[in-house]
Amino acid sequence: MTGQASFDSHTRSVLAASVEYVNRLTPGWSGGTEYAGPEDEAQAVGEALVAIGYPQPTVRGEDARRLAVLAGRMRIVFETAHAGDLDRAAQEINALLLDTNARPQLDRRENGWSLHFHGPDDGLVNGWAAGCAAGLALAVGSDLAGRLGVCAARQCDRVFVDTSRNGQRRFCSAQCQSRVKAAAHRARRSG
Repeated sequence: MTGQASFDSHTRSVLAASVEYVNRLTPGWSGGTEYAGPEDEAQAVGEALVAIGYPQPTVRGEDARRLAVLAGRMRIVFETAHAGDLDRAAQEINALLLDTNARPQLDRRENGWSLHFHGPDDGLVNGWAAGCAAGLALAVGSDLAGRLGVCAARQCDRVFVDTSRNGQRRFCSAQCQSRVKAAAHRARRSG
């Protein structure tokens, strides 16, 4: 696939939130270091939203725990889509859509109407989880499924959405890309 990935602004936001939740709330490896998960899940949820440009929310502990569980399920979507198993990714997305009661709805905002995938009275967790599930569904249900990735660096399993023009992104961050290039350079020099 060539050309810039064409996610609309809302889809970009919920996919960015999915990446932040998976990377901040699920254990694994990050940049060559084992990552046990956050010590304070509520703080990690708040930091995830701030990282994508939202104001610092107040997050209750039980809400953060529920979102951490849902982030683990979102990780399954990234991993299976990255591996090319779109059937398994779709199954997990469908389960997430049902569990979060995701449904498209237009909500009135100060700048006009905005499409959301939850009700106006849903709380932080269900609102974001439903939006994330819908964003992942939009990606997997289109020709952009190959844009969901897992870092190719050794000892890193953080996820990303590839919005590059050529669709060839392999790493979650510039740090991991640099680590891999430096290791390859060292190997060539010593070989």
